Amino acid sequence: MGLGSKIADARKAKNMTQEQLAELMSVTRQSISRWESEQSYPEMDKIVYLAEILGVSCDYLLKDNCEKTETKKESGNAITRLLYGLKGKKVRLTFYSEAADYDLVNSNCVIKDFDGQWINVEYTKGKQTENKLLPVSSILSIKYVREGK
Repeated sequence: MGLGSKIADARKAKNMTQEQLAELMSVTRQSISRWESEQSYPEMDKIVYLAEILGVSCDYLLKDNCEKTETKKESGNAITRLLYGLKGKKVRLTFYSEAADYDLVNSNCVIKDFDGQWINVEYTKGKQTENKLLPVSSILSIKYVREGK
C-alpha cells in the first residue's frame, strides 16, 4: 500500500474529511487530494505532523512493510481520562476568547473521538449534523449535559 492510500485510510478511520485534515495541516484541500492520489508527496516535516494528527507512526506512513499501529494513549493525565470518559456523551464547550468557535458557542455537541491533542465533536447546525475537529488547547471548559436537556 502506498503513502497516499495510507493517508486516506488513516484519515477516514478518524472520520475526517480532506478539508478538515487540510485545515489542521495548514495546507489546501487540493494538497491532501494530491497526496492521497500520489500526484505529489508531503514534505518531511509535514509527514511527522501528519502522523501525529492521524494517530499513526511515521514508519507506517513511509515504509511498505510496516503494520499500522495506533499511537493513542488511553492512560495519562486526568484531562485525558475525563475526555475518554465523555466519549459519546453530550457536552457543552466553552473556548478561550481568541480560539472561540462560533459554530459551537451555546450549542450542545457529542464527543465522537479524542486522540490526545485533538477532539472530534458532532453538533447540529441548522438542520444538518456536522463534525468538527478541535484542538484540545482551545477548550476552556467542558460541561456534561444530561440527557433530556
